Amino acid sequence: MNILLIYPEFPDTFWSFKHALKFVRKRAALPPLGLLTVAAMMPEDWNKRLVDLNVRPLRNEDLAWADYAFVSAMTIQKASALTVIQRCHAAGVKIVAGGPLFAYEAIDFPEIDHLVLGEAELALPPLLADLAGGRVKPVYRAKQFADVKTTPIPLWHLADLKRYATVGVQLTRGCPFACEFCNVTSLFGRTWRCKGVEQLLAELTALRQAGWRGPVFFVDDNLIGNPKFLRDQFLPALIQWQGTNQPFSFNTQVSINLADDEQLLRLMAKAGFDTVFIGIETPDELGLAECHKTQNRRRDMIADVRRIQQAGMEVQGGFIVGFDCDTPSIFQRQIDFIQNSGIVTAMVGMLQAPPGTKLYERLFQAGRLRGHSSGDNADGSTNIIPNMGIEALHEGYKRILRHIYAPKPYYQRVRTLLRHYKRPTIATPTDRYALLAIFTSLYRLGILGRERGQYWKLMLWTLLRRPRMMPAAIRLAITGYHYRKVCQLHIE
Repeated sequence: MNILLIYPEFPDTFWSFKHALKFVRKRAALPPLGLLTVAAMMPEDWNKRLVDLNVRPLRNEDLAWADYAFVSAMTIQKASALTVIQRCHAAGVKIVAGGPLFAYEAIDFPEIDHLVLGEAELALPPLLADLAGGRVKPVYRAKQFADVKTTPIPLWHLADLKRYATVGVQLTRGCPFACEFCNVTSLFGRTWRCKGVEQLLAELTALRQAGWRGPVFFVDDNLIGNPKFLRDQFLPALIQWQGTNQPFSFNTQVSINLADDEQLLRLMAKAGFDTVFIGIETPDELGLAECHKTQNRRRDMIADVRRIQQAGMEVQGGFIVGFDCDTPSIFQRQIDFIQNSGIVTAMVGMLQAPPGTKLYERLFQAGRLRGHSSGDNADGSTNIIPNMGIEALHEGYKRILRHIYAPKPYYQRVRTLLRHYKRPTIATPTDRYALLAIFTSLYRLGILGRERGQYWKLMLWTLLRRPRMMPAAIRLAITGYHYRKVCQLHIE
């Protein structure tokens, strides 16, 4: 049987890094981990072909070859997914679809032949058995959460890894917190489920054998949901596996309470983690209480961020405006927090209510919803009717973006970050892509860019004050270029 695995295209978004990827001749940020894992669950004698539309187009010969098309997507990929599914349907290829997009919006895709809802470890095997037997049902649904210790190693060979800037792996699922606006717990539960240590190390070994060297993103929604397991078992084993050569650097998503655990900070940095994303959301205590962000309350979050930075990890942050308690002062308070904290990568979005969240249910009952959320946390859209009024919210939101991604304040944040690092980031890449990034940035940002004054000021400052941080300074200059290009779409 010929199985075509299709990953729809991402639009130009904050996390797509499309403008930054051009500096290193890469096509996409990450290969589709879910589809590569699903492929590993299929019979070995089935023929599998991956088409990631972020890397290459879907061709007619792909559709002519396929017996079935397996499509996985997130909400933000909806427009591309609609086109893909219509093409498959027109070509007479049977369509199997799964992933977060179809969990909540399958009604918008009548051409889908078979839906796989819930975690694939449980929902997919019955479908595969029925495909082999020729008696396929329209819907396969997992009725509980899977044991991730049964998850196979992704089939890395299906992806052209040279086309990607980063590769993803997953250690855990679920999050112990219950933030009102987040659908992680409805998709994956509040129980923190974890793969075995040797299981994850085997995945990393397979990735290394596939030729990958460089950044690896742990896609876990909160890697530190069980800090004792990380401290006592996983991180010591990962440190030993990395050895002195450290083929990979790591980044992931965590909660702010990482700052409370000095041992965990030290072990993560030693293992190769150089970046963590944290949902800061808002500096306002009333806003944190409103969205049930209990882990962020009654803390000095700037001091927390500083401790993590000083441990050797860059902190990326998520921020939200549009809570019911927000007043017009929140926009300047968000700007001040972002600037003072040295959070260079600040994803700022207007509050959205995704289906499956407590926020969605609350606002639905109150008659305050305007359709579905876009799935893009930083596109300046919202599907709620805000208390402060939609025009005031839009203007305040654009004010934040205009400030924090203007060249001068952006490069100021880069210097703040680099100033507080105790040591350079773990990885100092020297391959041809890193060299390409250096020379391209010198030309496009240092000579042609409207930020060239700030660019050279940063380069000189780094050379004199933190010369070992020069690769990080160049990387952040490049990503800042991408953020400015994306922000222009939402503030003009």
